[in-house]
Amino acid sequence: MQNVDVMNISEEPKVNYLTNGFSLKSWLLTKDHKRIAIMYLITVSAFFLIGGLYAATIRLELLTPQSDLLESGQYNRVFTQHGIIMVFFFLIPVIPAILGNFFLPLMIGAKDLALPRINLLSLYIYWVGGILTLWALMQGGVDTGWTFYTPYSTTFSNTYVMAVGLGVFINGFSSILTGLNFIVTVHTMRAPGMTWFRLPLFVWANYATALVMILGTPVVAITILLLAIERVGHVGIFDPAIGGDPILYQHLFWFYSHPAVYIMILPAMGVISELISNFSRKKIFGYEFIAFSSLAIAVFGFLVWGHHMFVSGQSLYAGLVFSFLTMVVAVPSAIKMFNWTATLYKGSVSYDAPMLYALGFMGLFLIGGLTGLFLGSMGLNVHLTDTYFIVAHFHYVMVGGTVLGYLGGIHYWWPKMTGRMYSEFWAKISAMLVFVGFNLTFFPQFVLGYLGMPRRYASYAEELQVLNIFSSAGAAVLGTGMFMPVVYLILSLVFGQKAEANPWHLPGLEWRTASPPPTENFEKMPVVTWEAYEFGEDNGLDHEAVRGKELVEA
Repeated sequence: MQNVDVMNISEEPKVNYLTNGFSLKSWLLTKDHKRIAIMYLITVSAFFLIGGLYAATIRLELLTPQSDLLESGQYNRVFTQHGIIMVFFFLIPVIPAILGNFFLPLMIGAKDLALPRINLLSLYIYWVGGILTLWALMQGGVDTGWTFYTPYSTTFSNTYVMAVGLGVFINGFSSILTGLNFIVTVHTMRAPGMTWFRLPLFVWANYATALVMILGTPVVAITILLLAIERVGHVGIFDPAIGGDPILYQHLFWFYSHPAVYIMILPAMGVISELISNFSRKKIFGYEFIAFSSLAIAVFGFLVWGHHMFVSGQSLYAGLVFSFLTMVVAVPSAIKMFNWTATLYKGSVSYDAPMLYALGFMGLFLIGGLTGLFLGSMGLNVHLTDTYFIVAHFHYVMVGGTVLGYLGGIHYWWPKMTGRMYSEFWAKISAMLVFVGFNLTFFPQFVLGYLGMPRRYASYAEELQVLNIFSSAGAAVLGTGMFMPVVYLILSLVFGQKAEANPWHLPGLEWRTASPPPTENFEKMPVVTWEAYEFGEDNGLDHEAVRGKELVEA
């Protein structure tokens, strides 16, 4: 077997990143990427809770056809604030800021991110943007929809558009700095032997995401700045009444916001690649194709924004081009789905909780992707635009994709992050509740949209009530499934079994240091001499080992 130059992982370090000083100051001024990730975990989870409460309020309102819980104006604020919190403060940062921050350096054999002070600054910026946004929501909120469409947002809305817009504007700089940090780290801090084609696919996915963050986020920042200039200075940029062009706003907004979908979903795809290979005990099928498909998604994502605007009045010929490109951008995602399926074929599949989330992701993302092709077809899009079909499609991609990817990742890496194992029984129950509850919540909305129920309305036709009751009941099941991990993961910190350095018996570098990792990640610089996802004796691991046995010493 090979000689792997890393610390003896059978020994727990005397000081790890959690025990290296308990004071609040030591955490707030830390430059350790792992501690920054934990602070992101706490903050992002709080935003998810707030956004989830808004979602529950929406489903309670839609139990009945009449707007009897909320008035129309209040309902406008609730769904707007749900969208803003979930998109800008949960979905975009959740995997890069938490799992990417924690594990990208570990997976390439680095001691930290390349720019640790910038990493801490990105957290502070996220906090400032989030606090400002929450303050505005508590003062009365905003009612424009999370897209801030003009001219309503610049001229007619009397809500806190400026404050919320400023919060989102500030938060964008956090994404830019995180993306910059990831790119520099991957280029400059890989361990000896960690070539580009030995990188874990989670690293490839975050690298592609970082490119989108850096190239796309400035566009939405400029767009929000122009919105503020028009709102304050009454300059005719978007408002047609004073010489502006509202379609210009949509072009600028969606030029960022469609690539932003890939900021949310690409890291989740990276997580799924890790889970599918490692819980199948099989080298991933078509490694290079999956890696380059992440870069292809990042590139093509900037070319399809116009499919959000088929009914906006844009040129018919432009619509045809965007429709074609929408079909093309589906190809890299289809490559990933095909390769994951091929990896599962004849693999030694272990149905642990992370793997259940991965399989759930594949099913839900497949439905989300296929319904995206419906919306990319101009003829169907005219009928389905601004109906609940859009809501269902978006959530199948974002919740069925990003959230299940995140839950799979957090369960997979929780023993490494905390040094404790969670209850596998309750984790599996939670995964099944999330899958069933999600489908019960959002699949009826495809039917509602096909029948013509418009989104963003507090009241609807009485004959649609049964489907809305199914959707609201499913939301209760989904909420239960998502709340359970909060309980058993926190309990695991006190009552959980102590985790081995490599509880899953896997070949990745992050499993070749203690659980939880020492402050410097590795006591010695690791030297990589094996290929990615290479199971067997040639990477120093016993392929037949089961959980609970000791890792074979190199």
